[in-house]
Amino acid sequence: MSFKDAAAAAISAVFLNTEEFAERRTVIYDGETYEDIPVVLSGRKEQERKVLSFNTSSKDRGEGIYKVTHTLHCALGDLGGNQPEKGMRIAINDEEGGDFFRRFYVVSSLEEMGMLHVELEALEE
Repeated sequence: MSFKDAAAAAISAVFLNTEEFAERRTVIYDGETYEDIPVVLSGRKEQERKVLSFNTSSKDRGEGIYKVTHTLHCALGDLGGNQPEKGMRIAINDEEGGDFFRRFYVVSSLEEMGMLHVELEALEE
């Protein structure tokens, strides 16, 4: 067994194991729905949204809106071999079988040994 084969087996057996770290979620990307795939969605971080205004006397109509970042880990094969591209939208439900989907923008996407590491960003109140 090669190192790549051993790493792929370990990823599936441990990291994407729904009894260990992963949860089953439905992901919608590029018009395709991938139901109940094992994912690890981590790192909810909120940051004050930056006001993009050169006129300091104008009121910020987006007050109370925060930029929220997450990191998605899943197998490339579970997304049909489609690696999410920067700037595209992706939706992920909150819980297995749930019908509420959070919508994100892809900030960056990296694939190594069949595993995706996708940085996501959204604006929330």
